Amino acid sequence: MSERAAVDDRDDARPHPENDRRLVVDSIDTYYGDSHVLFDVSLSVDDGEIVALVGRNGAGKTTTLRSIMGLTPAKSGRIEKDGESIHGLDPHQIRGRGVSWVPEERRVFGGLTVEENLRLAAHSAATDQRERIEGVYERFPRLDERRTQKAGTMSGGEQQMLAIARALLGPETDLLLLDEPSEGLAPQIVEDVASIVRELNEEGVTILLVEQNAEMALGLADRAYVLETGEIVHESAADELLADRSAMERYLGVR
Repeated sequence: MSERAAVDDRDDARPHPENDRRLVVDSIDTYYGDSHVLFDVSLSVDDGEIVALVGRNGAGKTTTLRSIMGLTPAKSGRIEKDGESIHGLDPHQIRGRGVSWVPEERRVFGGLTVEENLRLAAHSAATDQRERIEGVYERFPRLDERRTQKAGTMSGGEQQMLAIARALLGPETDLLLLDEPSEGLAPQIVEDVASIVRELNEEGVTILLVEQNAEMALGLADRAYVLETGEIVHESAADELLADRSAMERYLGVR
């Protein structure tokens, strides 16, 4: 049996009614071929929250996001967005329901300019494409300065900004899945990315954050889940987990 910590009894840490839940993942099992990699995973993200999914390398965090996004479909269980099933839908259908994914390693088109990357992402919103792209430049002034620069020549932090910006274009996003946004970034740039995540949330975007930098993730999040070898082993308020140094060392190797 997986150990689950009791959720903090503060009002903002209590589970919300089902109709306030932006995302529900209920008892999913996911496989890569014959390899069983997620075991009965359940989590929820309430409207307006940042929820952190943390764990050691290989725990299954990215696979969880891929299962939600329909890229590695779960073989069993339930996945709902705003009370409606998205389990079994194609990734583009899930994107059309307002779910965006920023993958690990960013995956920008390095040979294209910033502007060209954004145009590709906004093609499905052609009627107001220019307005949406200009909105991105207002939110990310550094991208505005680099409109004509090839994405592959930018710094890691700038590429991460571009990856997040692309995810916000096209169908309107109200649930953002972020996979390791601080990976490979200098500490100051990690702080910049954290500020962007916080600002997006304040503007109404609900966020499920997968992050190897547990202290950064827990500092941003309202609630947290710990994944260990494909199972949820801990659930609590994020600040409660961050303050529990024994649990941080046991689950995450953070002293």
